[in-house]
Amino acid sequence: MNRKISLGMAVTIVILAMTVTFSITMLIAMRLFDSTVNSVKEKESMYNKIAEVDRYVRSNDYYTIDEATLYDRLTAGYLLGTGDKYARYYTANAYTELMNIQSGKILGIGVELGIDQTGYAKVTRVYDGSPAQEAGIAVGDYITTVGDTDVKSLSGADAVYRALQGEAGTTVTVTWLNSAAASKTAELTHSGYTSTTVDYQLLDNVGYIRIRQFDGTTPSELDFALRTLTANGAASLVFDLRDNGGGILEDAINCIDLIAPEGTVAYAEDKNGNRTVIGSSDAESSVSLPMVCLVNGNTASAAELFAATLRTMNGARLVGTTTMGKGTIQSSPQRLSDGSAVVITVAKLVCGDGSCFDSTGLTVDVERALSTEEATNFYDYTPQTDPQVQRAVSAAQQLSGTTTLAGASSAAAADSTAASAAADDTTPAEAAEGEPAEGETAASEPETAANAAE
Repeated sequence: MNRKISLGMAVTIVILAMTVTFSITMLIAMRLFDSTVNSVKEKESMYNKIAEVDRYVRSNDYYTIDEATLYDRLTAGYLLGTGDKYARYYTANAYTELMNIQSGKILGIGVELGIDQTGYAKVTRVYDGSPAQEAGIAVGDYITTVGDTDVKSLSGADAVYRALQGEAGTTVTVTWLNSAAASKTAELTHSGYTSTTVDYQLLDNVGYIRIRQFDGTTPSELDFALRTLTANGAASLVFDLRDNGGGILEDAINCIDLIAPEGTVAYAEDKNGNRTVIGSSDAESSVSLPMVCLVNGNTASAAELFAATLRTMNGARLVGTTTMGKGTIQSSPQRLSDGSAVVITVAKLVCGDGSCFDSTGLTVDVERALSTEEATNFYDYTPQTDPQVQRAVSAAQQLSGTTTLAGASSAAAADSTAASAAADDTTPAEAAEGEPAEGETAASEPETAANAAE
């Protein structure tokens, strides 16, 4: 039986619906207004406080204020006050320099450096075709002076790199000590050269691959290294990620895609806990060889993701020491109206299995730290003599079944001898068996300084 609604009833329903809608809209609007007002009041309070300090300082301070410096420090202080330890402020000049370096307008001399116990910058690598190579600078030399500046007066390798940089065609005067301790000085002209991020070689039957950082060329370099090593009979792989501070996350994920089987590699998690897939590997390529990742306290960010993913998806073992624990994602530099720029943390980096290494780092399966003496000699080692590399090679051989228990015991004994300056936690039973128990501790000494690339 059909029932007709009277016109009056229909009008009443419409009015009720409009009233309810209006009430809800007003309620939401009032809450938004209250939130906005509170936000405005908070900002007004902040600006008033800054203005109050500014008035007092300008009226009483003995020193003359440099306005540009003041504004830069205010902005930097704001970022510091957010509690974001990875936030960064670039002055207009610093941001311009950053862009010039990335575009290749500003160049170095083609070396990698490490500051050792002498306080001078030891050359750990020289790129082919670089100004440094043309001047005769070689691995093992010490750069002592850049221009009129003593290297010991500079605060670390990054400061030395900055002193060595300049626009293409400009010159820099460099003084260095060669292997015979003879002092040499030359004027180097900044010019282009090819730099790489991946080194590789075959150590016995183990493919050793060192990844210094992740950038746009790393995936193709890694792909070539993998193909070359497997074609030459590598039965297992060691990825050396020590002192790899990360680099470009997207390129690290592309590298993982070359090795890992199909699956999710990483998520970005916002402050509300919402996760977005930012990387995955497909079934087109994967590596089935046993593998080891060699890490230390300077292994960070994208490099930690690389190691964590290979452990989860490929069964890789981690050798070395606990990693840095930088599991966050930063924005690209946001340019401001005056030419300066800011970088802030925008999300947490979460591994494909849902784990996160932020603040904790990755705990290794086989701990092999450097003793004090080994750390002192770190820049003199080659892959054939580096005790941490050799421990990783031994672990890789065990995984592939290409070494004997006697060989494993010898490796463990070598670890013990090299770390004799520190306590040895290996029990006789573990030493006889060859493979250290999970969590075994070798010499617990400070990490080496980051061997950053120029």
